[in-house]
Amino acid sequence: MNREGIMVDVSHISDSTFYDVMKITKAPVIASHSSCRKFTPGFERNMSDEMLKVLAKNDGVIMINFGSTFIDNEVKTRRENLGKDYRARLKAAGLKHGEPEAEKIFEAMNAEAGFYSNINVVVNHIENVIKVAGVDHVGFGSDFDGVGDTLPTGLKDVADYPNIIKELLKRGYSEEDIEKICSKNLFRVWTKVLDISEKLKS
Repeated sequence: MNREGIMVDVSHISDSTFYDVMKITKAPVIASHSSCRKFTPGFERNMSDEMLKVLAKNDGVIMINFGSTFIDNEVKTRRENLGKDYRARLKAAGLKHGEPEAEKIFEAMNAEAGFYSNINVVVNHIENVIKVAGVDHVGFGSDFDGVGDTLPTGLKDVADYPNIIKELLKRGYSEEDIEKICSKNLFRVWTKVLDISEKLKS
């Protein structure tokens, strides 16, 4: 992958595989849609602070996943409990998931619960990466196409990106730092991956 100029993505791999990749790769890597395990203990799709430090040494970037269950442990727990309650109600009613009546039950339960995180929590994850690894190593991962109906309030699609930027400005981050978070960090990795590819091929 290094030789062919393909960015290595370390989201979706185990911790041991992450460390193996970091020993082998000659180019910086990305975690295209992961968040900080500090806020979601035991959630392996996210990265620990120790992993973030290793990523920074590699000059890589973690791109924060916006899904409420990725960023907010309380929301994750409430959603898991919702699933258990939902299955119990279906069993009691003699219904199967996917049937029209089952969908009505789920929609009613979900609306009643309101299981969504918020912009502040997303920015807490960005801020944690900045504190641990530095502002050059964080970006937006979104995962809009993968997290279903779990996106935080005020961050339902790309039109809501200004809400994150507003919160970053409020917390004192400069326009230069925010440009890095929005795109420049990822483009730096992309360029470096291509440069290393050319060197490996020559």
